[in-house]
Amino acid sequence: MSQARRMAHIQPFHVMALLARARALEAQGRDVVHMEIGEPDLPTPAPIVAAGQRALAAGLTRYTPAQGLPELRAAISGFYRDQYGVAVDPGRIVVTPGASGALHLVLALLVDRDQQVLLTDPGYPCNRNFVYLVEGEPVGVPVDAATGYQLTAAMAEQHWTERTRVLMVASPANPTGTLLAPGELAALQQLAQGRGARLVVDEIYHGLTYDGDAPTALAVSDELFVINSFSKYFGMTGWRLGWIVAPPDQVEGLERLAQNLYLAAPTLSQHAALAAFTPETRTILEERRAAFRERRDYLLPALRELGFVIPLTPQGAFYLYADCSRFTDDSFAFSRQLLEEAGVAITPGLDFGEHRASQHVRFAYTTDIPRLREGVERIRRFVAG
Repeated sequence: MSQARRMAHIQPFHVMALLARARALEAQGRDVVHMEIGEPDLPTPAPIVAAGQRALAAGLTRYTPAQGLPELRAAISGFYRDQYGVAVDPGRIVVTPGASGALHLVLALLVDRDQQVLLTDPGYPCNRNFVYLVEGEPVGVPVDAATGYQLTAAMAEQHWTERTRVLMVASPANPTGTLLAPGELAALQQLAQGRGARLVVDEIYHGLTYDGDAPTALAVSDELFVINSFSKYFGMTGWRLGWIVAPPDQVEGLERLAQNLYLAAPTLSQHAALAAFTPETRTILEERRAAFRERRDYLLPALRELGFVIPLTPQGAFYLYADCSRFTDDSFAFSRQLLEEAGVAITPGLDFGEHRASQHVRFAYTTDIPRLREGVERIRRFVAG
């Protein structure tokens, strides 16, 4: 029996083939330096783990409301108040199974068949696949260092059609780590609202910024959607927990979709996440943010010295998006050869779109500095030939 036509558009991560090969090499006794995985190498903070264990011991394993535990939504609201000085009604918050669940809900809510979603190219690849899943059309807008690898209102206008329904941006962005300025967020929101579309802002790397805190788009308007996650800054990747802040009149639709798609986010994860906002946990998380900054500040000049072109200093996330055209015009082949010959795993640009993808690779500084130093030395020998 044939698969649905939409499956023709759903591409696998190219990096997964490289990761599988890396694991095979490790099973043979090879040492591999991992700079491909977008997952913090540090464990979930102990206070969060302890809260999850207490919830399990107390038998708190039943479904929660589809919108999420009221006390967790209140805690997230308090986080926006304390961190950003922005008032967010807990009733506007929907807790989801990761940011992926949030993206699925929002796009299912907003996008009809053949309607268009404007996205950056390069950008997080699952976004376009979520659009395909709801039978919409993702439109990749080529971006580069001139706009900080971000979508601007002027560029969105150039790519706008009568079918445009959603503008989707990320700040900090994957794979480039760059931020959108508040003025540009406001311009994008004004454009979307003026044309009957919606702005969706991915803020899942908030907290992991290194030259000042990132502003939340919620300071711009209540009429846009913000998606966040407990995975990156809070270190809860496997707990599968995220959230949406939605315009007040859109919450009921999101809740109805959640009831049908997954009933509720994981109960134990929600109870554990209540400890994510405590002073004890925040102290741990801020120490980790400092460690990620040290990694960035080591790896960025080291890669530039080797000949990779990284025109901007990323302000957040834990990635460096590097032009590797000095060495290759096929970033996937380069990544594969680097793994096989030097034992270093990185992500080819093909995973993030089409715009100059074969001339770019992404490095993730999700491992400690001694391992990063080892990786850089191996790359040095590899490119020296």
